[in-house]
Amino acid sequence: MTTTTTTTRAPVRRAASVGSGRPHGGPPSARRRRERLYQWLFLVPASVYLVLFFGYPVVKNLIMSFQDYGTATFYTGEAPWVGFDNYAKVLGSTIFTTAALNTALFTAGSIVGQFVIGLGLAVFFRKKFPLSGVLRSLLLLPWLIPLIASGAVWKWILDKDSGALNQFLEALHLVPNGVPWLTSTQLALVAVVGVNVWIGIPFNVTILYGGLQDIPDELYEAAALDGATGWRSFWNITWPMLRPVVNVVLVLGVVYTLKVLDIILALTGGGPANASQTIATESYALSFEQFRFGEGSALGNILVLISLVFALFYLRASRRGVED
Repeated sequence: MTTTTTTTRAPVRRAASVGSGRPHGGPPSARRRRERLYQWLFLVPASVYLVLFFGYPVVKNLIMSFQDYGTATFYTGEAPWVGFDNYAKVLGSTIFTTAALNTALFTAGSIVGQFVIGLGLAVFFRKKFPLSGVLRSLLLLPWLIPLIASGAVWKWILDKDSGALNQFLEALHLVPNGVPWLTSTQLALVAVVGVNVWIGIPFNVTILYGGLQDIPDELYEAAALDGATGWRSFWNITWPMLRPVVNVVLVLGVVYTLKVLDIILALTGGGPANASQTIATESYALSFEQFRFGEGSALGNILVLISLVFALFYLRASRRGVED
């Protein structure tokens, strides 16, 4: 007789290991910590660059503006603390009044000229025609040429005796003799403004042309069906749609123009008789021609404060442009 034995095996349950996985809400893994470390390391070069070439000069300039900092300081290393005396000297000088007025006139004339001509060219180039792309590229040349080189070329063009502009005007019998563009107290600032307008036009054209490209053509087509063309189309469609870009261009233009130095130094050096002296050129003259570094730093800080005011307007205008 055969006996069959049936063996029943109990199921073996795998015990869940309680500490095998990372609990929810615990510390980040080593991999995530390494990735975060790498992200911070990539910021180190930019941070060092900003601190060395922007942060340190700004702080040093601010400290110098409260010191009697002169040429002897470089040898002795001692600069007496004078508080706000440097600011009182530069604000109370007659040259500051002239420089502030010239700065306002130079900035206003440059911004109006650059914007009006730039907007006209941007609207013109919005229409497609042969070689439009080539002409737009050529417009960038004044912006790409170094400012010192541009100043040297324009100084030759505006020269009273051998300048190309005077020779051209004399050939057309528009002027009997050479016009002293750069040596006349009445014309020096006008000439400098004209050259700065020529330099700033490409920036205005580029930004405004980009803004015009964002305006849908369907709006102009619908307006044409209603009989709105030309100026009516510009005032009712182009200008309202372009207003956020216009705000940014104008505010940035003011900030850039306030600190213009190279062109004025190359053309007139702030003369004649301070006729084209601005806050920027006067700060340069105090620091590097008269070696009154404390007063030059104070005047430079005043210009920075003025620029910061317009920079705040720029941030507000750009924020409005994003919201619109």
